[in-house]
Amino acid sequence: MVGDFESFKADLSLSKAEICRELYRENRELVRIKKEHVAVRNLVRIIDSTLTLTNLKGFHAMSLRDLSADSGLSIGGLYAYIRNKEDLIYLIQHHGFMLTRRTLHSCTQGIDDPREKLLAAVRAHVYLSELLQPWFYFSFMETKSLPEKQKKEAIAIELEVEDFLRTIIDEGVTGKVFREVNAQLLASVCKAMMQDWYLKRRKYRNQQVDATGYADFIGSVLARYLWA
Repeated sequence: MVGDFESFKADLSLSKAEICRELYRENRELVRIKKEHVAVRNLVRIIDSTLTLTNLKGFHAMSLRDLSADSGLSIGGLYAYIRNKEDLIYLIQHHGFMLTRRTLHSCTQGIDDPREKLLAAVRAHVYLSELLQPWFYFSFMETKSLPEKQKKEAIAIELEVEDFLRTIIDEGVTGKVFREVNAQLLASVCKAMMQDWYLKRRKYRNQQVDATGYADFIGSVLARYLWA
């Protein structure tokens, strides 16, 4: 279940470290640091700094020297984790993919009612994109200029989120708690609404809408359209 925003934020800080631990264990040939706790701590710093710099100047304009200065790691220290910017893209993308996947599944686990499950998924995604806006923005804006492999992976995770929503909608239609609808189309529209939050946050901030209010609004739109 998804609690309030502050509880979600506290849980996410733990998840980020856990994801970096998984990245470290799965990429020992890339990350050449023997002490796991050191590697995990520095991976969090590298990823956070990359996203901060990307948000300020764009990924392609960012240099490894910029990353070194912002993260506090020497150039030589960075080379213990990445050999080049392509390795950096790999780490950033997989960190975001794994965190998105884990968050959606953990926040909807054990919820049987499709209505509650759909609202929990929407809330989890909006909260996550609020806290990780630089990554979501990076993943959307930089996709077209990523290497082919990373480009396909970025598109795949977007489709995976849509399929996750579609599955819940199909469950509700089958259980007759949702009206008969085009589940795939509705999932795509829902994803687009969630996407608007992290792409155009200033617009909503000017309207004094916060992440909780925006998630509630999407939920109310879905309820009016879907609830049988």
